[in-house]
Amino acid sequence: MRIINLSEQNSVLNSFMRELRDEVIQKDSMRFRRNIERVGEIVAYEMSKLLDYSEHEIKTPLENMEISLPEDPIVLATILRAGLPYHQGFLNYFDHAENAFVSAYRQYTSENDFVIHTEYIASPDLSGKTLVITDPMLATGSSMHVAYEALLQKGSPKKVFLASLLATPQAIEYLESVMPKDIVLFTAAIDPVLNAHKYIVPGLGDAGDLAFGEKL
Repeated sequence: MRIINLSEQNSVLNSFMRELRDEVIQKDSMRFRRNIERVGEIVAYEMSKLLDYSEHEIKTPLENMEISLPEDPIVLATILRAGLPYHQGFLNYFDHAENAFVSAYRQYTSENDFVIHTEYIASPDLSGKTLVITDPMLATGSSMHVAYEALLQKGSPKKVFLASLLATPQAIEYLESVMPKDIVLFTAAIDPVLNAHKYIVPGLGDAGDLAFGEKL
């Protein structure tokens, strides 16, 4: 699996990530959602460099010209609910994409151990298409893997990209062990560790709660 870590080079992405992590700024849920969306836009732009392109002729007011345009039929998939603003960032750029949604959540079997359950999936046919799965927080990688396996029920994609805000070395190692080798993972940052409750540290907290309010 190829890993593209956008934090390896300085860019305006740093400003958005700083606001997402800041415990004061992130209390503004509208700003938090918008910053996730803006990170999604940046990652989508970087991802677009790996798509397939073909030449098309267009007519300007002065003359005809050739331009290279992406030809991949894209399906944007997200894991509910934290993934929704991240998904929107991708949709802002891949605005002709089809969309898929997977409900995946942690069910704790003890204070620190859990299994991933899926209860809902809505997706178009994925056969021969480019599948982009967005999940802001890759803590253990298990949610991403479960979502990927669930989506394969809808057909076999030609290419698969994974996208996160934050990932951990543990999640990357796990995904490398269970996912096809030709998959590409984009992440805005890699944080070093998980705490005992399997949350990313230093991380940013619970992305779903910060974006949409605390859940029962």
